[in-house]
Amino acid sequence: MKKIGILGSTGSIGTQTLEVIRTQKDIEVVSLTAGSNIDFLEQQIREFCPRIAAVASEEKARALSLRVSDTSTKIVSGMEGLIEAATEPSAEIIVTAIVGMIGIRPTIAAMEAKKDIALANKETLVTAGHIIMPLARKMGVSILPVDSEHSAIFQSLNGENRERIHKIILTASGGPFRGKTREQMKQIRVEDALKHPNWTMGQKITIDSSTMVNKGLEVMEAKWLFGVSLDQIEVVIQPQSVIHSMVEYEDGAVIAQLGTPDMKLPIQYALYYPDRRYLPGARLDFAALRQITFEAPDLENFKGLALAYEVGRKGGNAPTVFNAANEKAVELFLKRQIGYLDITDLIEECVARIPWRSNPSVEGILDTERETHEYIQAMRLPKGRN
Repeated sequence: MKKIGILGSTGSIGTQTLEVIRTQKDIEVVSLTAGSNIDFLEQQIREFCPRIAAVASEEKARALSLRVSDTSTKIVSGMEGLIEAATEPSAEIIVTAIVGMIGIRPTIAAMEAKKDIALANKETLVTAGHIIMPLARKMGVSILPVDSEHSAIFQSLNGENRERIHKIILTASGGPFRGKTREQMKQIRVEDALKHPNWTMGQKITIDSSTMVNKGLEVMEAKWLFGVSLDQIEVVIQPQSVIHSMVEYEDGAVIAQLGTPDMKLPIQYALYYPDRRYLPGARLDFAALRQITFEAPDLENFKGLALAYEVGRKGGNAPTVFNAANEKAVELFLKRQIGYLDITDLIEECVARIPWRSNPSVEGILDTERETHEYIQAMRLPKGRN
C-alpha cells in the first residue's frame, strides 16, 4: 500500500486528493497539514488516521490536539511542524497542495528526505526552480505535476525524446472575462471574478485564472518542469477546456491530452504514475461537443500574461516579485480594498520598483517576498481603490 502525505489537505486540491484515495482504497495517508481550518482537519484525521498533522498556529494546534486526544495522531504547528509532516519517515510521496511560497521549505525538506513530489504548489518552481530541479536530480526523486496543464504535457511526453520538443502549447480557458476590454472590466466585483466558466477551484487560483496571471505562472513552471526556454512555450485560448495542453515535436506532430475539466484525473495520474486506474466521472462526448475552438491570448487587456513572460526571461528574483505582488494584490481584492484592474497594475509596479537580484537562495527568495509585501503595504493607494 502506497503511503502519502498531503500538504494543504483542507484546500481544493487536498480535498480532491482525498476523494481519489477514498475511491481507490489502496493508499494510506500518513500526514496531513492545514492552515487554520481545524474543524475540517479534525474530520480528516478521524477518517484517515494520519500519523502526524500540522496546522499553522500553535494555539490552533493545542485546540486540535485536545479534540483528537482519543486518536494516535501527533499534532504539530508552524513551519517546523509543516516540515515534520513533509518528512514523515513512512511517506513515499508528498502532495504539495499548499498555496503560496510557504510551500518552498517543506518541499525542499521532503526532497532531501528522498520523497517524490506530486506538485500542485506552482509557486515553488516559479520562484525557486533553479534550486528545486537540480535538487531533484541530486536526490533522485521525481516531480510529478498535478496542474491539469502540466500533467497534460507530462502525459504527451510519455515515450518521446524530450530533445525533439519544438514547443509546448499551454491551453487556457480565457476565464470569465474573455473578450472584455480593460474599460469593460473596471467595475468587476469579487463575485464576478470567482465565477470560472469551467473549473471548480480555490478562491486565489480562480482570481488568478480570471486575470491570466495563473497562466503566466504556469508558463514559468513549465520552463523548469520540462527543461525548455520561454520562447518554446506558447499559450492558446481553448474556451471549452477540453484540450488540457499539447506538445509539438520537431517533425510537426502535435500530441495532446484531452478530457473533461476534472482535477481528480491529474491528481490520480501523479499518485499512480506510470499506471492508470479507473476514475469514476463524466467522459468526453465528442458528438455532443461538436467543436473545439482556439484563440490567441489578449496580452493587451490581460497584461498579467505578458508580464510573466517578461519576468521569466529576466529571471533572478523577478518571478518572486511577480508572484509575491500577485498574492498580496489578490488578497487585497478579495478583501475589497482594491479594484480588479489594480491586481495587475500592482504587479507591474512592483516588478519595476523592487531591486533585481540574480540567482537568489531560499533566504533571498523569502526576503524578496517580504520586501514586495512591505512595498505594497507602504503604498498610498489612489482614491477609488479603497
